[in-house]
Amino acid sequence: MSTTPAVTEIPSPTVVTRAPFLRNLLMWMLSFLIIPIAGYIGTFIVGRIDSLLAALIGGAFVGLAVGAVQALVSRRRLSLLTWTIASTIGTSVGVAVGTLAVGYQTSLGSLAVAGLITGITVGIAQTFALPAATRFRWLWLPVTAALWPLAWTVTTLAGIHVEQQFIIFGASGAIVYTVLAGLVLQLLLPRPAAQASPSTASARR
Repeated sequence: MSTTPAVTEIPSPTVVTRAPFLRNLLMWMLSFLIIPIAGYIGTFIVGRIDSLLAALIGGAFVGLAVGAVQALVSRRRLSLLTWTIASTIGTSVGVAVGTLAVGYQTSLGSLAVAGLITGITVGIAQTFALPAATRFRWLWLPVTAALWPLAWTVTTLAGIHVEQQFIIFGASGAIVYTVLAGLVLQLLLPRPAAQASPSTASARR
């Protein structure tokens, strides 16, 4: 009696690659919510960003909250400790230096310049916090340097009352920032080791 060997269907490499990419990106997108939330809480704590002390404390609080949430939704691709510390220091120093450089002004041009300075400091700090196996890690610096002023521009054009001297851009800017930053990070970060499927494990026995 002859038996017909079982045929194991091998999933398309494109499908296998695309599914984790989209899943990781969707998880990362959840982090956009913490940006306006942390901004409002930070503003409640320190008030307007019209002094060096307020900028340092407010920036540190926002950086701590945003960095921690980003690491948590990264599916262990970012270190919770190092990414949070880098984000805290980078945002605190960046907000302080950026707002001081423009005299705490809130015009579109001033916020773009302050955002550029913040993006550079955050980018430098976070670049060192990326995993060792990150591809082209220094690309993260120009990306953040571009995304911070872009997010502030979107927030301003959306009609948000930026004259209230917020710590960080609002929800509209946060969406743009999170989507673009997430796409870049998915390309730069090393892929986590994939677990073998049951069919693959059976075939190896």
